[in-house]
Amino acid sequence: MKISIQINASPYQYQAADTAWHFIQAAIAKGHKVYRIFFYHDGVYNAYRDSRPPGDERDIVKRWSGLQLEHDVDLVVCVSSAQRRGLLEQSVALKVGGYEQALSDGFRIAGLGLLMEAVIESDRHITFGA
Repeated sequence: MKISIQINASPYQYQAADTAWHFIQAAIAKGHKVYRIFFYHDGVYNAYRDSRPPGDERDIVKRWSGLQLEHDVDLVVCVSSAQRRGLLEQSVALKVGGYEQALSDGFRIAGLGLLMEAVIESDRHITFGA
C-alpha cells in the first residue's frame, strides 16, 4: 500500500510528530511504501536545521533526515507555511533576504501542489496534528 502523510504540528509541542514517526516506521516494517511526508502549518518546524534539543531528549529533526536517507522518503515542507515562520531554503532566502539554509538535510520546499499529488497518488493519506 502506498501511504502519504501530512504533519501539521510542531515537533515538541504535541505528540503528533512522534506518533507519525512511529506509524511510518511500523508501515515500512510491514512492507508499505511511504510516498511523501508533507509538513504543513507548524509542522514545518520538524524540518528546522537549527533545532537543538537537550542531549537526553529525542531529536525529531534528525529522525526525519535519517528516514529520508535510509528509505528515500520524500520530505516536503510547505513553502507558504515555511515563509510565514522564517524557514526558507537558500534560493528563496536570497530573493527575500531571509534566513539561509534553514531546512535540515533531506527536506525540500514546495507548494500545495505536491500535497495534492501525494493524496492522488497514494492509497491512503493520513494527517497528524490539528
